[in-house]
Amino acid sequence: MLDRIRIATRQSKLALWQANFIRDQLLESHSGLVVELVGMTTKGDRWLDSPLSEVGGKGLFVKELEAAMLDGLADIAVHSMKDVPAVLPEGFAMPVMAYRGSVEDLLITRAGDLQSLPQGARVGSSSLRRQAQLLAVRPDLQVASIRGNVDTRLAKLDAGEYDAIVLARAGVERLGLDVGDAHILAVDLSLPAPGQAALGIECLVGSAVEELLEPLQDGHVAACVRAERAVSAGFGADCSLPIAAYATRTDELITLRALVANADGSRIVRTEKSGQDIDELGALVVAELFDAGAQAILDSLVS
Repeated sequence: MLDRIRIATRQSKLALWQANFIRDQLLESHSGLVVELVGMTTKGDRWLDSPLSEVGGKGLFVKELEAAMLDGLADIAVHSMKDVPAVLPEGFAMPVMAYRGSVEDLLITRAGDLQSLPQGARVGSSSLRRQAQLLAVRPDLQVASIRGNVDTRLAKLDAGEYDAIVLARAGVERLGLDVGDAHILAVDLSLPAPGQAALGIECLVGSAVEELLEPLQDGHVAACVRAERAVSAGFGADCSLPIAAYATRTDELITLRALVANADGSRIVRTEKSGQDIDELGALVVAELFDAGAQAILDSLVS
């Protein structure tokens, strides 16, 4: 068994928190193991002027980390699962999907909750999924792109550039941030992105490191995230389309909720199904969304 693991990680505060968290889990599970962090900057970190949907999707956050593993500079990479494209590149595996935090989105404002925001309030979000669901409730809002790490986004809110911003609740909680006037958006209002709040550990297929990762596996979380990612895969999505999916599990039964929306939230198709076979459940949910008109919505996004 290996006695050293190198973790490729982005260098934002949240990415480093995640990498350090996984390092601690590995050290707790294996006495004598040496775990090193290999900090990297990805294209997603460098391109801050445009929404991710316009510059290649959230896969931009993982490609350099995968290259580091291919080049022998790192053994594993730690990701937020919502940032990982639905289909991994050939030769890569995700043996661990675990440690899921709060899945909801968080609205942080300078003027009360969602209903209390003034007419035409400017809300910062670079997620078409969040934008569509917010506009479905408040079509008067002006949703504007916002990029950068959590601290940068909060600073822009404090500076008055936005009346509100939307962040993942899990990220705020993991960093222990006091963000002031924050409002949890229930999943009925803002259905999460596939894999939201779950951590993933990626490695090369057949890597000896997989044995060391076994104690970190969580079958319950992995099953739910796999079901959610099956929805993304069914639409050929790389995380940048306005697609949401959230699964819960009771015993062996998985309940999967999903939606597809157009960018302004004027049309949203939804479905909810339960089953035991993850692949069959994902395929059924995707088929029902297409039957409900998802293709027309997706066509409108590229027209």
